[in-house]
Amino acid sequence: MKATVLKHFQEFFTSGSTGGILLFLCVIISLGIANSPLGASFENLLATRLGTDWGGLDLQYSVLIWINDGLMAIFFLMVGLEIKRELVEGELSSVKKAALPIFAAIGGVAVPALFYMMLNRGTETAVGWGIPMATDIAFALALITLLGKRVPASLKIFLTALAIVDDLVAIVVIAIFYSTDLHVNYLAYAGGVFLVLIIFNRVGVTNLAFYLIPGLFMWYFIHHSGVHATIAGVLTAFTLPTTPDDTESALEKLEHLLIKPVNFAIMPLFALANTNIRFESGMLQGLSTPLGLGILVGLVVGKPVGITLLSWFSVKAGLCTLPEGARWPHIIGLGLLGGIGFTMSIFIALLSFAGQPVFAAGAKFAILIASVLAGGFGYIVLSAVARKDDFLVVEE
Repeated sequence: MKATVLKHFQEFFTSGSTGGILLFLCVIISLGIANSPLGASFENLLATRLGTDWGGLDLQYSVLIWINDGLMAIFFLMVGLEIKRELVEGELSSVKKAALPIFAAIGGVAVPALFYMMLNRGTETAVGWGIPMATDIAFALALITLLGKRVPASLKIFLTALAIVDDLVAIVVIAIFYSTDLHVNYLAYAGGVFLVLIIFNRVGVTNLAFYLIPGLFMWYFIHHSGVHATIAGVLTAFTLPTTPDDTESALEKLEHLLIKPVNFAIMPLFALANTNIRFESGMLQGLSTPLGLGILVGLVVGKPVGITLLSWFSVKAGLCTLPEGARWPHIIGLGLLGGIGFTMSIFIALLSFAGQPVFAAGAKFAILIASVLAGGFGYIVLSAVARKDDFLVVEE
């Protein structure tokens, strides 16, 4: 009996859907806390300041900032590692492999942003145009994994590559458009650290400590520069050495070390801290405001339209081909799954409406509803395609 329980426990934590399931549970718990008598106490806990002045460095931040700027920098470190690995040896390592996910991702970020801007032009919430650009890879992959062998395995690879390009675009958008007042001196210090890391890479240093310790200082400098601190994680990742073959590199070693902490601790903590939405009487009506509509239309309509249209264009133009075994209904379903913005969308919403709690809460609620709708529709479409394929096989 004990061995059976242990086996199921191990299977759960090695399943591709586990990260998405834990995120979902933390969302439910966070919403439950926010709408219970514990809500105020939880807000006070998130506002509690932790840290100290160390060697003249100001390291006193609230719990929420430690999560959103500190722990999320580790998340972005892993995202950066995935992007570099895919560029060197994965699905983005050649023009032929990268063409379709790149075109699909361009459509998946441009069309939702365009829809949002059209609906919010001239309003106070126009600054949130980056919110519907993002795809939450954990939730999207969790849903497609639940379908198992009923969908082509190539779709999961395509979705992963698409989401990685999507994340890269989001990182650039955050760095350029969601930075506050810039402090050039801190940027210079960060640039100096980044240059040192590049030199370590060039001279063949493979010890992770030579990258991670300077990376911590770069995080501090970027945090005080006005650029969002999570960018430090991406820059550090890009300097780590890797190889185009199967030999485990420093980059891949770190990526393997981070997968479980990120999926089972950092992302759930982020969801727990940032989806504590207190439901108010006017929230449903808020979905019909430019802010709510921009997010809903952007994620639920803009994502699948953009992904499908740009994919169709690139295939018809002979620039690339569909993933093996996939058809256009699969791409539509996958495009809908791309509308699960959640983690990254909430992150951009917090940056967009810093100091504007009413807009931030409305944006988070719209993201939650849009992600549920997009995920549900995507799962239904892909399930329907799988059932049709099964029926055709039986008929033959």
